[in-house]
Amino acid sequence: MKRFLMGASLALALGSAHAADIVDTAKSAGSFNTLVTAVQAADLVDTLKGPGPFTVFAPTDEAFAKIPKDQLDALLKDKAGLTKVLTYHVVAGKVMAADVKPGQVPTVQGSPLTVSVKDGKVMVDGANVVQTDINTDNGVIHVIDAVIMPK
Repeated sequence: MKRFLMGASLALALGSAHAADIVDTAKSAGSFNTLVTAVQAADLVDTLKGPGPFTVFAPTDEAFAKIPKDQLDALLKDKAGLTKVLTYHVVAGKVMAADVKPGQVPTVQGSPLTVSVKDGKVMVDGANVVQTDINTDNGVIHVIDAVIMPK
């Protein structure tokens, strides 16, 4: 079992995970524990395990750690607020890095997020995209280094 999990984490790190949905891929990576907890608290697991396809800008545990603990704890207890924040990280459809263009992108939450490119680096509402194109059975994950908040 340990060998399988290490292999799944390695596949995710290399951007080649193909055998799981968005939630299971995030779980197996080991660096999205807070995101998975938040998705569970907001009752979005079934949605993100659904057919999609979805593009998820996924904040790492380090990204969530930038939020003061009392604020994060309060957000995790506010299901409506948490749902707004999480669905702001999701775009309908499968958008690969090569297809991303600067500008406004509509989110599942309803508010657009802003994609920009500066010095060859892609940013989403000021968060750096640190890894792209992690394929899943129902979409794609792009890893970001901050939690982005809807306006």
